[in-house]
Amino acid sequence: MATEAGSAPRPQAARTGRPVPELDPALVERWRSDGAGLVDLLALVRERLGGVGAFRLGPGPTVLVTDPRAVQHVLALHPDRYVKRSHRARLLIGDGVLAATGAAWKSQRRLLQSQFTGTGMRRYEQRITGAARVAAGRWAAYARTGRTFDVGLEMRRFALDTIWRSLTGHPLDEGTERELHAVAAVVAALPTLPADAADAREAVADDLARIDAVVHLAIEAARGGAAGPDGPGLLHLLLDAAAERPEYTDRLIRDELVTLLVAGHETTATTLTWLFLLLDRHPGARDDALAAGAPGSAERRRAVQALVHETLRLYPSAWILPRYAVEDDVLAGHAVEAGSDVVVCPYLTHRDAGLWPDPERFDPGRFTAPDGRPAHPGAYLPFGIGPRACLGLRFALRESTVLLEHLLPAHAPVFHSVPSGAAYSITVRPDGPTPATLAP
Repeated sequence: MATEAGSAPRPQAARTGRPVPELDPALVERWRSDGAGLVDLLALVRERLGGVGAFRLGPGPTVLVTDPRAVQHVLALHPDRYVKRSHRARLLIGDGVLAATGAAWKSQRRLLQSQFTGTGMRRYEQRITGAARVAAGRWAAYARTGRTFDVGLEMRRFALDTIWRSLTGHPLDEGTERELHAVAAVVAALPTLPADAADAREAVADDLARIDAVVHLAIEAARGGAAGPDGPGLLHLLLDAAAERPEYTDRLIRDELVTLLVAGHETTATTLTWLFLLLDRHPGARDDALAAGAPGSAERRRAVQALVHETLRLYPSAWILPRYAVEDDVLAGHAVEAGSDVVVCPYLTHRDAGLWPDPERFDPGRFTAPDGRPAHPGAYLPFGIGPRACLGLRFALRESTVLLEHLLPAHAPVFHSVPSGAAYSITVRPDGPTPATLAP
């Protein structure tokens, strides 16, 4: 079995394969001089070299993987050969399940897994619905008054309320919401932080201190028996684990709680913001979803879910998935050496015209029509696939659907301005504010 991330590579007996084609260094230098983003370089590699290609930014090559079969090979079939070494948000989430590796990751994931199965999800239905009703009440007030509001901030507010209720059993209060703005501030700052870990931490020290203070209060309240009106939440599960498992120190509980906060609201808020921007450009898609069936019907729910899935195709929650080859392998006929960096890019796989006809077009019908989407599991992976796929997939889809079922029938935001593009960080975010009003 392969060594886990962070260990020295352990080359295996040579596996036969042809070299991975590599992008011309002159094109890489042209990309550097243009000042373009990483996604532009990855798109160039995909365009020139196909579904498995390499580029070189340092002494060694990085292998880009977008072909569905190669994606499945790396993430689902051989995750022991291609492992995570670290997480870009480790500064914020510490040793939480997203960043953990090896035996620690397996243990942490096993504890949380049951909370996000079909059966486990039932305990969160009331909390999701409660947060959606609060959000719908705010939107009704915006419609009555004609007040301008920011759609992105509203989606963040809803998603944060939902995950806070699920973690603690309490609705999100204004003071906690205000302090937890620091989470978004750290996430937004991550791409520009210094490379040195100590310098990076110092740059966001005030925001990290605010987050830690909120989390500490929540832990102490839960430890004191404050389960909340909706009953105990995920935080109580972590505290129960600490009674039996010494590894669940207050620090690890903090890291897991912050991980769930980040993963549980950042991606959902971003997806919903993109969805409303897409509906602004394609209002017929909203009409079609509402016409698919009566309120509460299975037909309407499927149509609303299709809106979410198509948004996730264009703007996947996990747009880039870095891995590290710990042993020699043959990937789609190409030899990948131990020690190679490997990058899976769902964003580009989802925009492959060979898989998704007219890939830039917003078409929710891809997810309702028979044979509307590729059958291969590696062709659609907004939350990843394999053992390290996002734990909260069901949760995110459920909360997005419930909110849309509350908002879409009554409201269609009129945007005063729209972002000019996307910002590529942990998620793919709109690169500007989203001010809008609602018709009365």
